[in-house]
Amino acid sequence: MYPPAHGINLNIDALSGICGSISIACWVVVFSPQIIENLRRGSAEGLSLQFIIVWLAGDVFNILGAVLQGVLPTMVILAVYYTLADIVLLAQCFYYRGFTLTDEHNKPTTAPDDIPTEESPLIERGPTEDARPGSDRTRSASSFRKFLNVDAAHHLSPATPLLDAPQPSEPPATQLLRSTSTLQTFLFNSFAIIMVCAAGVFGWWVSSQSGRQAHQSGGQAQEEQEDTLDFSLWGQIFGYLCAILYLGSRIPQILLNYRRKSTEGVSILFFIFACIGNLTYVLSIFAYLPICISRDCRPGEAGAIYSRYILVNASWILGSFGTLLLDLGIFAQFYIYRKQDKEGTAPHEAETDPTLETGEGPGRSRNER
Repeated sequence: MYPPAHGINLNIDALSGICGSISIACWVVVFSPQIIENLRRGSAEGLSLQFIIVWLAGDVFNILGAVLQGVLPTMVILAVYYTLADIVLLAQCFYYRGFTLTDEHNKPTTAPDDIPTEESPLIERGPTEDARPGSDRTRSASSFRKFLNVDAAHHLSPATPLLDAPQPSEPPATQLLRSTSTLQTFLFNSFAIIMVCAAGVFGWWVSSQSGRQAHQSGGQAQEEQEDTLDFSLWGQIFGYLCAILYLGSRIPQILLNYRRKSTEGVSILFFIFACIGNLTYVLSIFAYLPICISRDCRPGEAGAIYSRYILVNASWILGSFGTLLLDLGIFAQFYIYRKQDKEGTAPHEAETDPTLETGEGPGRSRNER
């Protein structure tokens, strides 16, 4: 007689557990790439505030729906964690951009001659000013007072950060953002994805080993399935509200990328982990093995149980699968705008900067390293 095998049995339950564990691992780290990207750039201009706010509202309804529907305590804890991570990312955006709830994208325009800018000298000479002694000093003092008044009023607003975010066209920021090549970025992202997925599989293996020791009887499994198939009206209402908010959260980010004609400042790992998390979550729901009342299922009994199970989880399937499709649109924007982001200069910047057109000007041009 051969000894009993203790290997991994990849049945439907195991497939559901693996997908669920990978989904949890992705959602645990989903905000980390974007938070690190904002810290690295010292700016959160590429991220839509409305995207984060609507996503935060969806996570709040997710908590309410999970509690009322009676899901596992682990899922409730994760929903609370997602909400806290949303708050951290939102606070970071407020820190860099000031307290505002709108996504404003203003194209740089040529400043009038009477308003000083960062590039205008403190002392300006005109063709008629050389013959008037003291006119340079008078103009310099007037411009300096005007600069102080405008700048002070600008920064006294609570909706304006004290320090201006560095522009991507500035040499220090440009050197920082282009410190890695495309191959290095691809290898790093691939390594991060593999490690997160491996952590999810390892988490499932640990839980399966502990669950094997405390194996449930058929009656306990039947009772747990009845709790899973219990239909809560308010739980379903909050679940569908959560799905609608999740679907609507991607639209502000897509529109902001379209207005900017760029995805610079947005971490692609942020949306890759979100896509993998949503995909594996949907697969974990579909990979479900119904448990019949008797040992042998009656005709149509397993199908009826499975259909009710899908109906109970329909709102979460809609939210995850719908956002997955919208994330594909964001990936398309990454592909469309990749050349412009690589050059680091928007079309309107090239039109307004004469040094980029003629190559004139002291020293190096703005795109030169």
